[in-house]
Amino acid sequence: MILYLHGFRSSPQSFKARVMGQRMAELGLQDDYLCPQLPASPAAAIALAGSLVAGVDPARLTVVGSSLGGFYATWLAEHLGCRAVLLNPAVKPPRDLESYVGVSTQYHSDEPFEFKHEYIGELRSLVVPAISRPQRYLLLAATGDEVLDWREMVAHYPGARQIVIQGSDHGMAEFVDYLDEVLAFCGVAPAGKVLR
Repeated sequence: MILYLHGFRSSPQSFKARVMGQRMAELGLQDDYLCPQLPASPAAAIALAGSLVAGVDPARLTVVGSSLGGFYATWLAEHLGCRAVLLNPAVKPPRDLESYVGVSTQYHSDEPFEFKHEYIGELRSLVVPAISRPQRYLLLAATGDEVLDWREMVAHYPGARQIVIQGSDHGMAEFVDYLDEVLAFCGVAPAGKVLR
């Protein structure tokens, strides 16, 4: 089972979420792929994610998170004992999102998106100061990320399997080149057989 968590102001329509969903469908595994629209509230986002995978064996679960979704994926991996794939993850969102308090729109629609000041406190309660089992994590970090610092990402996941992509961008335009490796880490073979 793969649970994909999109980033801040993003949606299941994001490039990486669609690419992964399409590949899982091609492999006949669409029922093992979930990508919900996350609410603005971090507490509500974590509650939704947790409810979607309640009862799933942690050994069969991987949470894939992009940007802020990577921050959430880290918390879930630590609390559920599952694997996590982190795509240009936000490492310090209480700091980074302070300037985004207010109303804006989602990237893939004109829907209003309100990020309330109280959400900064919710983010603080989800901070994982240090990961406990590095082998549980796969990090993909792009040195050309124009939003987040790849060096903070690498430093936050010591001992984890790390792929540092030279150049690229926050959206990780080359994600498709790494998709099979990501799926293998999730326990999905190229032929669509679930390995774990």
